[in-house]
Amino acid sequence: MKRLGFQVKAVQNPDWARDEIILACDLVMSNGWKGLDAQDSRVVELSAVLQLLPIHADADRNETFRNPNGVARKTFDIATRHPDYHGKPTKGGALDVEVLHEFLARPDEMNEVARLIRQGITAGDLQDLVQTDDELDDDFSAPEGRLLLRRHRARERNKGLRKKKIESVLRKGGTLACEACGFDFAEVYGERGVGYVECHHVVPLHEAGEGKTKLSDLALICANCHRMIHRGAPWPTPGELRADIEARRGARLGKAAVIGQQRTEAAVPSAAQEG
Repeated sequence: MKRLGFQVKAVQNPDWARDEIILACDLVMSNGWKGLDAQDSRVVELSAVLQLLPIHADADRNETFRNPNGVARKTFDIATRHPDYHGKPTKGGALDVEVLHEFLARPDEMNEVARLIRQGITAGDLQDLVQTDDELDDDFSAPEGRLLLRRHRARERNKGLRKKKIESVLRKGGTLACEACGFDFAEVYGERGVGYVECHHVVPLHEAGEGKTKLSDLALICANCHRMIHRGAPWPTPGELRADIEARRGARLGKAAVIGQQRTEAAVPSAAQEG
């Protein structure tokens, strides 16, 4: 039908994304962890905000997409999964529970995440973000949701900032080796690798806000470490990742030394055997 020029609409609406659940959970928390009715003005307002989020394509939405009834149901999905709720929970998903527990563990931080998402939509900053394959990769785990991850990645890809960071490091006599694992592209790849390194914004948006980026906020890291940092929330800093790498290297060296000693002892006959 699409090939013939017809517009095909989805029969069912898409599953709720993390960003959407964060906003719904923030509303439930502000309501004392109780669900809200579809007629509540706060639900109506959230419905309008959710319809502006550039997460789901228009073709994947039907006429009931994130309407007040659907938003109200989601607030009860969250509220009935709260530890203090003793009745039968409504139908929800694992992501509802995951986000709920994050709000319970870090209420101020998650409230700030919700505020930044709302602010970005109101200002239009999050509505024109282009999706790219790696940002939609399931391996990437955003502690603040997909939209702020895209904003975070857009700041990392700011060519001007990356260039200034590299120049600053080189002026101080440093090298472009990865700050986490020490990998140096020029050392391994020669001329092809000269001047290449990726730039990582150390502080997530929900902690740093939308202020100006300082060079001290940036770290130069290799592609592998960059991906490992973004793979799971909460994101480790390059320093934390480096400490983990060094600890693992030490453990491997220690294990290799023990195995080598055991092999040496096995190869040398004991005094009793010689006798």
